[in-house]
Amino acid sequence: MSAPMQSRTTAAYYIQAVLSFALSGAALAVGIAYLPVDPWTRAFLAVGLLWTVTSAFTLAKVVRDRQETTDLVTRVDQARLDKLLTEHDPFKVEGV
Repeated sequence: MSAPMQSRTTAAYYIQAVLSFALSGAALAVGIAYLPVDPWTRAFLAVGLLWTVTSAFTLAKVVRDRQETTDLVTRVDQARLDKLLTEHDPFKVEGV
């Protein structure tokens, strides 16, 4: 069999992505909190922010799941091909 799949991202890239997401969300939340508008407008913007964040997570999960499915199908096809190649004997004559 082939080696297990390795992570494509480094720890530094992961930390940068998490910090970037947290900082941008916090900055937008603070901006909404200090916006000089009535509470209903502020609440509408806060709900819009939450909806955007949750839909971004959902989109990321769907993209990841689709990629994992593609990788899994490719690995299964490769395993089948490897099995056929190992079982094939080019010098074997059928019916003799």
